[in-house]
Amino acid sequence: MNSLPAYSGARISGCWTLRSDGSGGGEGSLDRLLPSVSTGLSPRKRTTSQCKSEPPLLRTSKRTIYTAGRPPWYNEHGTQSKEAFVIGLCGGSASGKTTVARKIIEALDVPWVVLLSMDSFYKVLSPEEQTRAASNDYNFDHPDAFDFKLLTHTLRKLKQGKSVKIPVYDFTTHGRQKDWKTVYGASVIIFEGIMAFADKELLQLLDMKIFVETDSDIRLVRRLRRDITERGRDIEGVIKQYNKFVKPAFEQYIEPTMRLADIVVPRGGGNMVAIDLIVQHVHSQLEERELSVRAPAPCWSGEKRAKPTSFLCLSAGCYNTSPGGTIRKLRWDMAALASAHQAQPLPQTLSVLESTPQVRGMHTIIRNKETSRDEFIFYSKRLMRLLIERALSFLPSQLHVVQTPQGEDYEGRAFHGKRITGVSILRAGETMEPALRAVCKDVRIGKILIQTNQDTGEPELHYLRLPKDIGEDHVILMDCTVSTGAAAMMAVRVLLDHDVQEEKILLVSLLMAEMGVHSVAYAFPQVKIITTAVDKKVNDLFHIIPGIGNFGDRYFGTDAPPDWSDDEMDEPSY
Repeated sequence: MNSLPAYSGARISGCWTLRSDGSGGGEGSLDRLLPSVSTGLSPRKRTTSQCKSEPPLLRTSKRTIYTAGRPPWYNEHGTQSKEAFVIGLCGGSASGKTTVARKIIEALDVPWVVLLSMDSFYKVLSPEEQTRAASNDYNFDHPDAFDFKLLTHTLRKLKQGKSVKIPVYDFTTHGRQKDWKTVYGASVIIFEGIMAFADKELLQLLDMKIFVETDSDIRLVRRLRRDITERGRDIEGVIKQYNKFVKPAFEQYIEPTMRLADIVVPRGGGNMVAIDLIVQHVHSQLEERELSVRAPAPCWSGEKRAKPTSFLCLSAGCYNTSPGGTIRKLRWDMAALASAHQAQPLPQTLSVLESTPQVRGMHTIIRNKETSRDEFIFYSKRLMRLLIERALSFLPSQLHVVQTPQGEDYEGRAFHGKRITGVSILRAGETMEPALRAVCKDVRIGKILIQTNQDTGEPELHYLRLPKDIGEDHVILMDCTVSTGAAAMMAVRVLLDHDVQEEKILLVSLLMAEMGVHSVAYAFPQVKIITTAVDKKVNDLFHIIPGIGNFGDRYFGTDAPPDWSDDEMDEPSY
């Protein structure tokens, strides 16, 4: 894989932990919890509100690739019909909220979990307030210390499946760091903080409310341990702050919210009975919210098939996704699925490159199975250049007057927008990047990796790297072939989740099947679709017919040897 630009990638399928491992320590005796204290300050182990645990991934110096893909979180209409499940964890300072959250995550065994801490949403202190904080005279345990407006906005977007940016609070400067953390892709959100139940608007976003109850003496000892070893404070300052602010705030603001909780967990992370009950409930909720973008598979009884109940779920073909089902055995009759489109005209959002003798000639060459790899690449690049030029004509423009060398005015056109960004669907879509760079100076490039899960037949999101502030751009989404439209639909949904407007997305592809065109246009009617040709059929292996073969294999030279069977061939691009 080619090297990628150094954009900050978003974690897709992993557990985000936006708080320190040492925060809210474990169970045990007071002697074990209380650290030995020297006269000097202990070294700081954590000065910010965030750190990350290790989800299943491969990490290099510039890239993060997830080995557990994220399945579809939307329906055949392209919309997210079920929001993420949000668990709110409240409790006093050092009551063990983070420990409970981590044990819930471990027991859930779901790789798409976000752990969000209120610590990230402390307000930025003024110079006067920073002076008071340095002398332990600033109340961090009051509702006014938190930015509830930003917190509510962030949690709402995250619940809706949108990409969000989380501030990183620096406890040294009592301000937010310049670089915020991007969070995207969650089935479960665990939100924890001392004031998690203090705001009515915030409460409405919580699907499950848990209060962690721990003895006040244990909480004090844990706070001593944390603030001395991690934040470099002295015993006198910690106790002063505890007696002046922490204890009164717990009695006035935090403890009364216990009545709002659905579950009260005594003894924190050591109460495995309560944690098991929580996990069982969350599992049942996730099962109810399970989504599939493929059409429902027919029931089988011996050699007979039941008539499919719907032909509208056209985004990715006809796999059976029921437990224990096999893809090969329970694949639909493609003729039945294709019949849903026979009487439908192609959508108005589709633009097909004019079939001139030149274009037909290049298609003849690249479709020919006898064409050498060098010629295949050469003529594919020629077609890509024409395709990109055609796509640029759909970008908004405005009148622009310039002066010619002869001193005369010329009324022309100029791009009317902030930026153009290209996003390739890996791996075949990456081959179109040189054509885009050749005609768009300084264009920004993003990448999305989507692969098919061979057990479920569903597309899964494995990797994502998008330029900063892509929501302000016009985006050219590139994939060389689109058969069923599953990968294209997922890529468009990712862009929408990153605040790209639907009408600003152009999907470009060398070759598309009618099924893929209808699938994308049905789900996203404002996305413009540009291609050089549209073929009518898709076979039972989801290859476009007559098609072009596996474009990625032919372009990169990874074709399977002739003596391989179909079962050993790589999965086609969807």
